[in-house]
Amino acid sequence: MSFSERVADYRKRVERALEARLPAEGTRPAALHAAMRYSVLGGGKRVRPLLCYAAGELLGVAAGRLDDAACAVECVHAFSLVHDDLPAMDNDALRRGKPSTHKAFGVATAILAGDALQTRAFEILAGDGVRDAAERLGMVAILAAASGSLGMTGGQAVDLESEGKQLTAADLEALDRDKTGKLIRAAVLMPCCTVPGLPQATRDALDRFAENTGLAFQIKDDVLDVEGDQALTGKTQGADAVRGKATYPSLMGLEHAKQRADALYADALAALEPFGDAAESLRWMARSIVHRDR
Repeated sequence: MSFSERVADYRKRVERALEARLPAEGTRPAALHAAMRYSVLGGGKRVRPLLCYAAGELLGVAAGRLDDAACAVECVHAFSLVHDDLPAMDNDALRRGKPSTHKAFGVATAILAGDALQTRAFEILAGDGVRDAAERLGMVAILAAASGSLGMTGGQAVDLESEGKQLTAADLEALDRDKTGKLIRAAVLMPCCTVPGLPQATRDALDRFAENTGLAFQIKDDVLDVEGDQALTGKTQGADAVRGKATYPSLMGLEHAKQRADALYADALAALEPFGDAAESLRWMARSIVHRDR
């Protein structure tokens, strides 16, 4: 069975795992827990958990050992989306076709739900630290670094500071390597913690794959934003550019942005060459990211 045929099972697996690891909706404080579950469950492509499981396949790590890592990275991702949508940030009323968390539960509850999802991620990762403390600590360190001021949160801060300013393509890439790329890298690298004595060359190759894939992911988002607006309204900027945000199509043109994504995709695949057929799951993930249409 190819990885493409296993993806549906992995998605079901992570949905069940998230359902089990989030506080039950009726648990006090009920509104907060309802908002957390609303923000995480029943939607999304689950790209980061899938990357986690795909990297595990390459390393020969059973999916059961990666459920906590997959759930933790998705909780951090969900926290970032809840906060991104807030009126003080991107002010988006919709997320995945339904009201954003702050529209459904109010701004204060949405802020707290995001805070709680971030801390829940690390509580999940801590797990049974007595049995596999070194493995768990390694994962915590990777996800914390990817999420903080030198990672995703820092990238979001720079993104907000940059609105209405003229950025170069290099500036935008540096921003997105933090804002989007660091969490994708964490998803790929956390499984490395489960393999004692893993060669540094293997970790470096996976890091190169993830870094290139993460940036290609954001460029593709910008391209789809423009193409979606063209199809719906005939506009050629995209919603982010209209809000005063720098995007790859606005800086380098739509075709050059596509070419940049393709070049990053090629470099990501090149990083996997030493692994042969064992890397097919990660190759499939990279294809699905760069060649997706939504």
